[in-house]
Amino acid sequence: MLTGPAAQDLNRSCVQATVPTDNPNHPNHVSDFLIIKGVSKAFDNFVALHDIDLAVRQGELVCFLGPSGCGKTTLLRIIAGLEVQSAGQIMQDGRDISLLPPIKRDYGIVFQSYALFPNLSVFDNVAYGLVNEGRAGIEKRVGELLTLVGLPDSVRKYPSQLSGGQQQRIALARALATSPGLLLLDEPLSALDALERVRLRTEIRELQKRLGVTTIMVTHDQEEALSMADRIVVMNQGVIEQIGTPEEIYRLPSSPFVADFVGKINILRGTARGNGEFSVGSLKLSCPNCANGVAPGSDVKVYLRPEDVMARDIIEGSPNSAMGTIGKIEFLGAFSLVRITLDGLLDQPLTVYFSLNYMNELGLAEGARLRFGLLGDRMRVFGSGLEQAQHGGATHA
Repeated sequence: MLTGPAAQDLNRSCVQATVPTDNPNHPNHVSDFLIIKGVSKAFDNFVALHDIDLAVRQGELVCFLGPSGCGKTTLLRIIAGLEVQSAGQIMQDGRDISLLPPIKRDYGIVFQSYALFPNLSVFDNVAYGLVNEGRAGIEKRVGELLTLVGLPDSVRKYPSQLSGGQQQRIALARALATSPGLLLLDEPLSALDALERVRLRTEIRELQKRLGVTTIMVTHDQEEALSMADRIVVMNQGVIEQIGTPEEIYRLPSSPFVADFVGKINILRGTARGNGEFSVGSLKLSCPNCANGVAPGSDVKVYLRPEDVMARDIIEGSPNSAMGTIGKIEFLGAFSLVRITLDGLLDQPLTVYFSLNYMNELGLAEGARLRFGLLGDRMRVFGSGLEQAQHGGATHA
Protein backbone atom coordinates (compact mmCIF):
# COMPACT_ATOMS: atom_id res chain seq x y z
CA MET A 1 0.00 0.00 0.00
CA LEU A 2 1.06 3.61 -0.64
CA THR A 3 2.45 5.53 2.35
CA GLY A 4 4.17 8.83 3.12
CA PRO A 5 4.00 11.98 0.97
CA ALA A 6 2.95 10.07 -2.14
CA ALA A 7 -0.13 8.78 -0.36
CA GLN A 8 -0.95 12.26 0.89
CA ASP A 9 -0.73 13.65 -2.65
CA LEU A 10 -2.94 10.89 -4.01
CA ASN A 11 -5.51 11.32 -1.27
CA ARG A 12 -5.66 15.07 -1.83
CA SER A 13 -6.37 14.44 -5.52
CA CYS A 14 -9.52 12.46 -4.67
CA VAL A 15 -12.63 13.19 -2.62
CA GLN A 16 -11.83 12.73 1.07
CA ALA A 17 -13.81 10.03 2.84
CA THR A 18 -16.12 11.05 5.68
CA VAL A 19 -18.64 9.35 7.88
CA PRO A 20 -21.96 10.07 6.10
CA THR A 21 -25.00 11.35 7.94
CA ASP A 22 -28.44 12.49 6.83
CA ASN A 23 -28.47 15.40 9.32
CA PRO A 24 -27.72 18.59 7.30
CA ASN A 25 -26.54 20.35 10.47
CA HIS A 26 -24.02 17.67 11.36
CA PRO A 27 -20.37 18.52 10.55
CA ASN A 28 -20.06 15.21 8.69
CA HIS A 29 -23.22 15.72 6.64
CA VAL A 30 -22.64 14.36 3.14
CA SER A 31 -24.69 15.75 0.29
CA ASP A 32 -26.10 13.83 -2.65
CA PHE A 33 -23.42 13.64 -5.34
CA LEU A 34 -25.51 11.90 -8.00
CA ILE A 35 -29.27 12.38 -8.37
CA ILE A 36 -31.37 10.34 -10.80
CA LYS A 37 -34.91 11.59 -11.35
CA GLY A 38 -37.59 9.71 -13.24
CA VAL A 39 -35.20 7.88 -15.57
CA SER A 40 -36.80 5.46 -18.01
CA LYS A 41 -35.38 3.57 -20.97
CA ALA A 42 -37.22 1.72 -23.72
CA PHE A 43 -35.75 -0.32 -26.56
CA ASP A 44 -38.57 -0.34 -29.11
CA ASN A 45 -41.40 -2.11 -27.26
CA PHE A 46 -39.22 -3.39 -24.41
CA VAL A 47 -39.07 -1.21 -21.28
CA ALA A 48 -35.67 -1.75 -19.68
CA LEU A 49 -36.07 0.90 -16.96
CA HIS A 50 -39.20 2.50 -15.58
CA ASP A 51 -39.24 5.76 -13.59
CA ILE A 52 -36.02 5.29 -11.62
CA ASP A 53 -35.41 7.71 -8.72
CA LEU A 54 -32.14 7.44 -6.82
CA ALA A 55 -29.74 9.66 -4.89
CA VAL A 56 -26.13 8.58 -4.28
CA ARG A 57 -24.28 10.34 -1.48
CA GLN A 58 -20.80 11.68 -1.91
CA GLY A 59 -18.16 9.14 -0.95
CA GLU A 60 -20.43 6.09 -0.65
CA LEU A 61 -20.29 2.81 -2.51
CA VAL A 62 -23.66 1.78 -3.92
CA CYS A 63 -24.29 -1.61 -5.50
CA PHE A 64 -26.91 -2.22 -8.17
CA LEU A 65 -27.96 -5.81 -7.47
CA GLY A 66 -30.35 -7.94 -9.43
CA PRO A 67 -30.76 -10.88 -11.80
CA SER A 68 -29.78 -10.77 -15.46
CA GLY A 69 -32.06 -8.49 -17.45
CA CYS A 70 -33.22 -6.43 -14.46
CA GLY A 71 -31.87 -3.15 -15.90
CA LYS A 72 -28.86 -2.60 -13.63
CA THR A 73 -26.27 -2.43 -16.42
CA THR A 74 -28.55 -0.25 -18.55
CA LEU A 75 -28.81 2.22 -15.66
CA LEU A 76 -25.02 2.25 -15.24
CA ARG A 77 -24.54 2.88 -18.96
CA ILE A 78 -27.03 5.76 -18.83
CA ILE A 79 -25.08 7.32 -15.95
CA ALA A 80 -21.92 6.95 -18.06
CA GLY A 81 -23.55 8.43 -21.16
CA LEU A 82 -23.09 5.20 -23.11
CA GLU A 83 -26.87 4.94 -23.42
CA VAL A 84 -29.36 7.81 -23.60
CA GLN A 85 -32.41 7.62 -21.36
CA SER A 86 -35.87 7.87 -22.93
CA ALA A 87 -36.98 10.15 -20.10
CA GLY A 88 -35.64 11.62 -16.88
CA GLN A 89 -32.77 13.70 -15.55
CA ILE A 90 -29.31 12.96 -14.12
CA MET A 91 -27.50 15.48 -11.92
CA GLN A 92 -23.87 14.99 -10.87
CA ASP A 93 -22.31 17.32 -8.33
CA GLY A 94 -24.94 19.95 -9.07
CA ARG A 95 -24.49 19.74 -12.85
CA ASP A 96 -27.10 18.43 -15.29
CA ILE A 97 -25.34 15.70 -17.28
CA SER A 98 -28.49 14.16 -18.74
CA LEU A 99 -27.53 14.75 -22.38
CA LEU A 100 -23.75 15.20 -22.11
CA PRO A 101 -21.53 12.82 -24.11
CA PRO A 102 -19.31 10.47 -22.09
CA ILE A 103 -16.16 12.55 -22.67
CA LYS A 104 -17.74 15.51 -20.89
CA ARG A 105 -18.82 13.53 -17.83
CA ASP A 106 -16.66 13.15 -14.75
CA TYR A 107 -16.16 9.43 -14.16
CA GLY A 108 -13.81 6.50 -14.50
CA ILE A 109 -15.12 3.07 -15.44
CA VAL A 110 -13.95 -0.51 -15.03
CA PHE A 111 -15.52 -3.18 -17.21
CA GLN A 112 -16.01 -6.89 -16.62
CA SER A 113 -13.66 -7.68 -19.51
CA TYR A 114 -10.87 -5.34 -18.22
CA ALA A 115 -10.79 -3.54 -21.64
CA LEU A 116 -7.04 -2.97 -21.49
CA PHE A 117 -5.16 -2.11 -24.68
CA PRO A 118 -3.23 -5.32 -25.48
CA ASN A 119 -0.60 -3.48 -27.55
CA LEU A 120 0.21 -0.99 -24.78
CA SER A 121 2.36 -1.57 -21.71
CA VAL A 122 0.92 -1.33 -18.22
CA PHE A 123 2.42 2.15 -17.92
CA ASP A 124 0.80 3.35 -21.14
CA ASN A 125 -2.56 1.77 -20.24
CA VAL A 126 -2.68 3.60 -16.91
CA ALA A 127 -1.35 6.83 -18.44
CA TYR A 128 -3.78 6.78 -21.36
CA GLY A 129 -6.00 9.57 -20.06
CA LEU A 130 -3.22 11.74 -18.60
CA VAL A 131 -2.57 13.76 -21.73
CA ASN A 132 -2.14 17.15 -20.06
CA GLU A 133 0.08 16.20 -17.13
CA GLY A 134 3.57 16.44 -18.65
CA ARG A 135 6.00 13.54 -18.68
CA ALA A 136 7.21 13.98 -15.10
CA GLY A 137 3.66 14.34 -13.79
CA ILE A 138 2.50 11.28 -15.72
CA GLU A 139 5.35 9.13 -14.41
CA LYS A 140 4.66 10.26 -10.84
CA ARG A 141 0.93 9.62 -11.10
CA VAL A 142 1.31 6.20 -12.75
CA GLY A 143 3.85 5.17 -10.13
CA GLU A 144 1.52 6.20 -7.32
CA LEU A 145 -1.42 4.32 -8.80
CA LEU A 146 0.50 1.12 -9.51
CA THR A 147 1.83 1.14 -5.96
CA LEU A 148 -1.69 1.76 -4.69
CA VAL A 149 -3.06 -1.33 -6.46
CA GLY A 150 -0.07 -3.44 -5.42
CA LEU A 151 1.69 -3.73 -8.79
CA PRO A 152 4.59 -1.26 -8.63
CA ASP A 153 6.95 -3.51 -10.63
CA SER A 154 4.61 -4.12 -13.58
CA VAL A 155 5.32 -0.90 -15.47
CA ARG A 156 6.93 -2.53 -18.51
CA LYS A 157 4.71 -5.59 -18.68
CA TYR A 158 1.87 -6.09 -21.16
CA PRO A 159 -1.68 -7.25 -20.31
CA SER A 160 -1.03 -10.72 -21.72
CA GLN A 161 1.70 -11.20 -19.11
CA LEU A 162 -0.68 -10.56 -16.22
CA SER A 163 -3.25 -12.72 -14.46
CA GLY A 164 -6.93 -11.80 -14.55
CA GLY A 165 -6.77 -10.26 -11.10
CA GLN A 166 -3.70 -8.23 -12.03
CA GLN A 167 -5.34 -7.00 -15.23
CA GLN A 168 -8.37 -5.85 -13.26
CA ARG A 169 -6.10 -3.98 -10.83
CA ILE A 170 -4.53 -2.20 -13.81
CA ALA A 171 -7.99 -1.37 -15.16
CA LEU A 172 -8.87 0.08 -11.74
CA ALA A 173 -5.68 2.17 -11.68
CA ARG A 174 -6.47 3.51 -15.16
CA ALA A 175 -10.01 4.40 -14.10
CA LEU A 176 -8.64 6.37 -11.13
CA ALA A 177 -5.83 8.06 -13.05
CA THR A 178 -7.68 11.30 -13.77
CA SER A 179 -9.06 11.55 -10.20
CA PRO A 180 -12.69 11.21 -11.28
CA GLY A 181 -15.53 12.29 -9.04
CA LEU A 182 -17.41 9.07 -9.81
CA LEU A 183 -16.14 5.51 -10.23
CA LEU A 184 -18.31 3.04 -12.15
CA LEU A 185 -17.68 -0.71 -11.83
CA ASP A 186 -19.53 -2.97 -14.26
CA GLU A 187 -19.38 -6.48 -12.73
CA PRO A 188 -15.61 -6.06 -12.27
CA LEU A 189 -15.06 -9.39 -10.50
CA SER A 190 -17.28 -11.80 -12.41
CA ALA A 191 -14.52 -13.03 -14.73
CA LEU A 192 -12.20 -13.99 -11.85
CA ASP A 193 -11.93 -17.25 -9.92
CA ALA A 194 -13.56 -17.50 -6.49
CA LEU A 195 -10.47 -16.85 -4.36
CA GLU A 196 -9.36 -13.91 -6.48
CA ARG A 197 -12.85 -12.42 -6.33
CA VAL A 198 -12.82 -12.45 -2.53
CA ARG A 199 -9.31 -10.99 -2.39
CA LEU A 200 -9.98 -8.24 -4.92
CA ARG A 201 -13.36 -7.20 -3.54
CA THR A 202 -11.66 -6.54 -0.20
CA GLU A 203 -8.93 -4.52 -1.89
CA ILE A 204 -11.42 -2.49 -3.94
CA ARG A 205 -13.49 -1.68 -0.87
CA GLU A 206 -10.46 -0.63 1.17
CA LEU A 207 -9.21 1.53 -1.71
CA GLN A 208 -12.62 3.14 -2.19
CA LYS A 209 -12.89 3.97 1.50
CA ARG A 210 -9.39 5.39 1.56
CA LEU A 211 -9.89 7.65 -1.44
CA GLY A 212 -13.50 8.49 -0.64
CA VAL A 213 -14.47 8.35 -4.30
CA THR A 214 -18.21 7.98 -4.94
CA THR A 215 -18.65 4.53 -6.47
CA ILE A 216 -21.43 2.61 -8.19
CA MET A 217 -20.92 -1.11 -8.79
CA VAL A 218 -23.14 -3.43 -10.80
CA THR A 219 -23.25 -7.03 -9.67
CA HIS A 220 -25.51 -10.07 -9.62
CA ASP A 221 -23.47 -11.58 -6.79
CA GLN A 222 -25.32 -11.12 -3.47
CA GLU A 223 -22.24 -11.81 -1.38
CA GLU A 224 -20.27 -9.10 -3.19
CA ALA A 225 -23.04 -6.58 -2.64
CA LEU A 226 -23.54 -7.47 1.03
CA SER A 227 -19.81 -7.33 1.83
CA MET A 228 -18.84 -4.23 -0.16
CA ALA A 229 -21.73 -1.77 -0.31
CA ASP A 230 -22.74 1.10 1.93
CA ARG A 231 -26.17 0.75 0.34
CA ILE A 232 -27.70 -1.75 -2.06
CA VAL A 233 -30.21 -0.97 -4.80
CA VAL A 234 -32.13 -4.18 -5.54
CA MET A 235 -33.58 -4.12 -9.04
CA ASN A 236 -36.07 -6.36 -10.82
CA GLN A 237 -37.74 -6.04 -14.21
CA GLY A 238 -36.65 -2.45 -14.72
CA VAL A 239 -37.74 -1.04 -11.36
CA ILE A 240 -36.15 -0.57 -7.94
CA GLU A 241 -37.52 -3.06 -5.45
CA GLN A 242 -35.68 -1.74 -2.39
CA ILE A 243 -32.85 0.57 -1.34
CA GLY A 244 -31.10 0.03 1.97
CA THR A 245 -27.97 -0.93 3.85
CA PRO A 246 -26.82 -4.53 3.45
CA GLU A 247 -28.30 -5.40 6.85
CA GLU A 248 -31.62 -3.74 6.01
CA ILE A 249 -31.83 -5.58 2.69
CA TYR A 250 -31.05 -8.90 4.33
CA ARG A 251 -33.02 -8.52 7.54
CA LEU A 252 -35.91 -6.36 6.38
CA PRO A 253 -36.77 -7.27 2.77
CA SER A 254 -39.68 -5.14 1.61
CA SER A 255 -41.03 -7.51 -1.04
CA PRO A 256 -41.20 -11.26 -1.71
CA PHE A 257 -38.69 -10.81 -4.52
CA VAL A 258 -36.06 -9.21 -2.27
CA ALA A 259 -36.61 -11.80 0.45
CA ASP A 260 -36.20 -14.66 -2.01
CA PHE A 261 -33.38 -13.16 -4.11
CA VAL A 262 -30.99 -12.01 -1.37
CA GLY A 263 -29.61 -14.90 0.65
CA LYS A 264 -31.13 -18.27 1.48
CA ILE A 265 -34.59 -18.27 3.01
CA ASN A 266 -37.37 -20.65 4.03
CA ILE A 267 -40.87 -19.94 2.71
CA LEU A 268 -43.81 -21.42 4.60
CA ARG A 269 -47.36 -21.26 3.26
CA GLY A 270 -50.05 -20.49 5.81
CA THR A 271 -53.13 -18.54 6.82
CA ALA A 272 -53.44 -15.38 8.90
CA ARG A 273 -55.44 -15.85 12.11
CA GLY A 274 -55.31 -12.25 13.29
CA ASN A 275 -53.39 -10.52 16.09
CA GLY A 276 -50.07 -11.59 14.64
CA GLU A 277 -50.83 -15.30 14.65
CA PHE A 278 -50.61 -17.62 11.66
CA SER A 279 -51.51 -21.21 10.95
CA VAL A 280 -48.84 -23.07 9.03
CA GLY A 281 -49.77 -26.69 8.56
CA SER A 282 -51.02 -27.74 12.00
CA LEU A 283 -48.64 -25.35 13.77
CA LYS A 284 -49.56 -21.98 15.20
CA LEU A 285 -46.85 -19.35 14.71
CA SER A 286 -46.82 -16.09 16.60
CA CYS A 287 -45.33 -12.85 15.35
CA PRO A 288 -47.07 -10.12 17.38
CA ASN A 289 -45.77 -7.23 15.27
CA CYS A 290 -46.75 -8.90 11.98
CA ALA A 291 -50.44 -8.13 12.36
CA ASN A 292 -50.81 -4.90 10.40
CA GLY A 293 -52.09 -5.20 6.85
CA VAL A 294 -52.70 -8.95 6.95
CA ALA A 295 -56.44 -9.70 7.12
CA PRO A 296 -57.53 -12.75 9.15
CA GLY A 297 -58.25 -15.68 6.87
CA SER A 298 -55.98 -14.47 4.08
CA ASP A 299 -53.29 -16.66 2.57
CA VAL A 300 -49.77 -15.67 3.59
CA LYS A 301 -46.18 -16.71 3.14
CA VAL A 302 -43.90 -16.68 6.17
CA TYR A 303 -40.23 -16.03 5.35
CA LEU A 304 -37.51 -17.12 7.76
CA ARG A 305 -33.72 -17.22 7.34
CA PRO A 306 -31.94 -20.54 8.01
CA GLU A 307 -29.99 -19.03 10.93
CA ASP A 308 -33.25 -18.00 12.64
CA VAL A 309 -34.19 -21.58 13.53
CA MET A 310 -32.82 -22.56 16.95
CA ALA A 311 -32.23 -26.00 18.45
CA ARG A 312 -30.53 -25.33 21.81
CA ASP A 313 -32.46 -25.14 25.11
CA ILE A 314 -35.91 -25.06 23.49
CA ILE A 315 -38.38 -26.25 26.11
CA GLU A 316 -41.79 -27.73 25.49
CA GLY A 317 -44.47 -25.06 25.30
CA SER A 318 -42.13 -22.35 24.01
CA PRO A 319 -43.75 -20.10 21.39
CA ASN A 320 -43.12 -21.12 17.77
CA SER A 321 -41.58 -24.45 18.77
CA ALA A 322 -42.13 -28.01 17.64
CA MET A 323 -40.42 -31.35 17.62
CA GLY A 324 -38.64 -32.19 14.42
CA THR A 325 -36.47 -34.71 12.64
CA ILE A 326 -33.09 -34.03 11.06
CA GLY A 327 -32.89 -35.15 7.44
CA LYS A 328 -30.09 -34.51 4.98
CA ILE A 329 -26.93 -32.84 6.31
CA GLU A 330 -24.79 -30.97 3.79
CA PHE A 331 -21.33 -30.46 5.28
CA LEU A 332 -19.73 -27.16 4.14
CA GLY A 333 -16.77 -26.92 6.50
CA ALA A 334 -17.32 -24.41 9.30
CA PHE A 335 -21.08 -24.94 9.11
CA SER A 336 -23.62 -27.35 7.67
CA LEU A 337 -26.88 -26.92 5.83
CA VAL A 338 -29.31 -29.17 7.64
CA ARG A 339 -32.70 -30.20 6.31
CA ILE A 340 -35.30 -30.62 9.06
CA THR A 341 -38.96 -31.60 9.09
CA LEU A 342 -41.11 -30.26 11.90
CA ASP A 343 -44.05 -32.23 13.24
CA GLY A 344 -47.11 -30.59 11.72
CA LEU A 345 -45.15 -29.33 8.69
CA LEU A 346 -44.49 -32.61 6.97
CA ASP A 347 -44.88 -31.15 3.47
CA GLN A 348 -42.82 -27.99 4.19
CA PRO A 349 -39.29 -28.93 5.27
CA LEU A 350 -36.90 -26.22 6.50
CA THR A 351 -33.23 -25.61 5.77
CA VAL A 352 -31.20 -24.38 8.74
CA TYR A 353 -27.58 -23.41 9.41
CA PHE A 354 -25.70 -25.15 12.21
CA SER A 355 -22.03 -24.54 12.97
CA LEU A 356 -19.61 -27.46 13.13
CA ASN A 357 -19.16 -26.90 16.87
CA TYR A 358 -22.91 -26.78 17.36
CA MET A 359 -23.35 -30.04 15.47
CA ASN A 360 -20.67 -31.73 17.58
CA GLU A 361 -21.97 -30.30 20.86
CA LEU A 362 -25.51 -31.57 20.30
CA GLY A 363 -24.40 -34.76 18.58
CA LEU A 364 -26.70 -34.04 15.64
CA ALA A 365 -27.04 -36.68 12.94
CA GLU A 366 -29.56 -37.72 10.33
CA GLY A 367 -32.69 -39.10 11.95
CA ALA A 368 -32.12 -37.31 15.29
CA ARG A 369 -35.21 -35.96 17.04
CA LEU A 370 -35.18 -32.68 18.98
CA ARG A 371 -37.23 -29.56 19.61
CA PHE A 372 -36.71 -26.56 17.35
CA GLY A 373 -37.73 -22.94 17.87
CA LEU A 374 -38.52 -20.36 15.19
CA LEU A 375 -37.63 -16.74 16.02
CA GLY A 376 -40.86 -14.76 15.71
CA ASP A 377 -39.11 -11.37 15.64
CA ARG A 378 -37.13 -12.44 12.58
CA MET A 379 -40.11 -13.59 10.53
CA ARG A 380 -41.30 -11.70 7.46
CA VAL A 381 -44.90 -12.21 6.41
CA PHE A 382 -46.36 -11.35 3.01
CA GLY A 383 -50.08 -11.48 2.36
CA SER A 384 -51.46 -12.11 -1.11
CA GLY A 385 -51.25 -8.84 -3.09
CA LEU A 386 -49.41 -6.94 -0.35
CA GLU A 387 -46.83 -4.38 -1.46
CA GLN A 388 -45.03 -4.47 1.87
CA ALA A 389 -43.80 -7.08 4.29
CA GLN A 390 -44.60 -7.35 7.96
CA HIS A 391 -41.88 -8.39 10.36
CA GLY A 392 -41.24 -8.71 14.05
CA GLY A 393 -39.94 -5.16 14.47
CA ALA A 394 -41.66 -2.66 12.17
CA THR A 395 -42.93 -2.31 8.63
CA HIS A 396 -40.03 -1.45 6.33
CA ALA A 397 -40.84 -0.21 2.85
